[in-house]
Amino acid sequence: MTIKIHPAIDSGLVPGNANFSGGTLSCQCSENAVKVKVDSQSAHNHVCGCTQCWKPEGVLFSQVAVVPRDKVSVIANADKLAIVDDSQVIQRYACQQCGAHMYGRIEDKTHPFYGLDFIHTELSSEQGWSAPEFAAFVSSIIESGESPENMSAVRSRISELGLESYDCLSPALMDAIATHTAKAAGASA
Repeated sequence: MTIKIHPAIDSGLVPGNANFSGGTLSCQCSENAVKVKVDSQSAHNHVCGCTQCWKPEGVLFSQVAVVPRDKVSVIANADKLAIVDDSQVIQRYACQQCGAHMYGRIEDKTHPFYGLDFIHTELSSEQGWSAPEFAAFVSSIIESGESPENMSAVRSRISELGLESYDCLSPALMDAIATHTAKAAGASA
């Protein structure tokens, strides 16, 4: 049996379109769906095993990317949105009816990712979003109930799909965080 990582990549990675300039995300409600317009191509798309990100039913990972926050606007049914957990750094706005996370926002201006919103591109019917580049927080799926004995098979499946597995973010993103922290501390970076 093939391990289901995420429906957007289980049949293989679909390359993004360099000329793609965004689309509309819709929650999973059949009526009065929340709609979020994104006027930008996504970046740093990845599958994530953390326990905070929204995952479709029956899969191990979420798929999440970032876009500039000024390129994100709620265009329908904003009254259905609520922050999932306001104690988290990423304020995840989800539909109160279906539970789909529409976007996540960091309000802390000192955070390295301030100015970027986190989105789930699979909530868009448009094609062309950037393809996932890596798998993050892979070991965290154990916290969601996955058996530790299955982790080798999970990592093998991720590798078959053409992604690197990390138990943090990708090296490039970890370097960006470290650079931001060093600059904020006055170190030369």
